Amino acid sequence: MVIAVPKEILPGEKRVAIVPDVASKLIKKGFQINVETNAGLGASFTDKDYEAAGAKIFSNVEELYNSADIVLKVQRPVEHPELNKHEIDLIKKDTLLIALVYILHYPEIAKQCAEKGVNLISMDAVPRTTLAQKMDALSSQANIAGYKSVLIAANELGKIFPLMMTAAGTIQPARVVIMGAGVAGLQALGTAKRLGAIVEVSDIRPAVKEEVESLGGRFIEVETDEDMQDEGGYAKEASEEFLKKQKELIFKHVSNADIVITTALVPGKKAPILVTEEMIKNMKPGSVVLDMAVEFGGNCEISERGETVTKHDVIIIGEDNLPGLVPVNSSSVYAKNIQALLEHISKEGVVELSLEDEIVKGALITHNGEVIQERTISVLQ
Repeated sequence: MVIAVPKEILPGEKRVAIVPDVASKLIKKGFQINVETNAGLGASFTDKDYEAAGAKIFSNVEELYNSADIVLKVQRPVEHPELNKHEIDLIKKDTLLIALVYILHYPEIAKQCAEKGVNLISMDAVPRTTLAQKMDALSSQANIAGYKSVLIAANELGKIFPLMMTAAGTIQPARVVIMGAGVAGLQALGTAKRLGAIVEVSDIRPAVKEEVESLGGRFIEVETDEDMQDEGGYAKEASEEFLKKQKELIFKHVSNADIVITTALVPGKKAPILVTEEMIKNMKPGSVVLDMAVEFGGNCEISERGETVTKHDVIIIGEDNLPGLVPVNSSSVYAKNIQALLEHISKEGVVELSLEDEIVKGALITHNGEVIQERTISVLQ
């Protein structure tokens, strides 16, 4: 089967779905790899690198799509700025599209794929099971995002992170509050601790307390009888009563913080507001808030998507593609997620979509002209 790897066209996206090393491995498994000219250049992978791995380079994007049995992307398909066509309209019927779509937030893509007869696997829908661990693109990208979030916030802060004792006096360590102890939050915690900060972490799931403390963080615990975690290990949507309790407890921690990093997402829902404008007003001048959930509505009430702004003397960062700022590593781990998935669902270079397979059942959104994933169907209704 022929795999096509187009260049990402969403503004600012430098990642690529397949890197040369993974291309070489997939070719050995029986696939043919076709790559659009300069598709990997934003992540420092040249056309020569892909050719050396055995891939073919296509300068004409329509020919590239037409050659494909499988299309691999990082971002969801969007309108192509040069061709005045949607990327889905470039894909042949019965082609398999694999991308990090965030399908519960962009369910219209499922509808478009079904209408076009395109089979869609959304990488964010891969089940959180032991077998699927190597395919978990959400975790691989969140890990890098958590690391980068701390570096960006530290760069904006007019202070250093560690305790420093000098002849001119003692410099107190920076205080960092992280909201959300998922993959991104825990990586942010580890990174901030390595830089020398005092780190406090808030999460609606009491079960993560041990992980937070094992990394040297202080857990901000909200007492509740509610079960705050779903079967997949993700945070559930919290009740109004719980969010009120959480905001009251968080208020004083945020007021004392130099940096606040928010990471809280609920699949398919608008991100919960955790940092209110009132909290921002009580923060110290020059403090920094980085909202990692800004693409899906934001955890900070006054963050702006894709912008860094100063409001009430606090710097608020609304970077909506943190993994894309580290494209070399983000592309490499994402490509390995894709490789693991393709190896799982194929034999000798031929993909077979078995709806009895737990991973396929969870991640396959459209098949044979229909939307088949139950959660996506419920969002579309």
